Amino acid sequence: MNNQGLIKGMTEEVVVTRKGQTTIPARLRAKYKLRRGTRLEVLDTDKGILFKPKASLYEAAGSASGEASVKEMKKLLDKLRNEDA
Repeated sequence: MNNQGLIKGMTEEVVVTRKGQTTIPARLRAKYKLRRGTRLEVLDTDKGILFKPKASLYEAAGSASGEASVKEMKKLLDKLRNEDA
């Protein structure tokens, strides 16, 4: 199968450490606005692994209005703050 339809832009090589970690190249972090603490969704696709930025709490604000009480939202915010600490 030809990879022409799969590759968009330049390809780069990264190394996976013994702990399974890798570094996303700076060019791509800037392009996709990936900052420290950005959460990524990891998808197993038929073409390989896809890392997809998840919407931040700020971006999702209001998207579920009426779905949770103020008390439940405060609890969720505290949980997220503790994860980032």
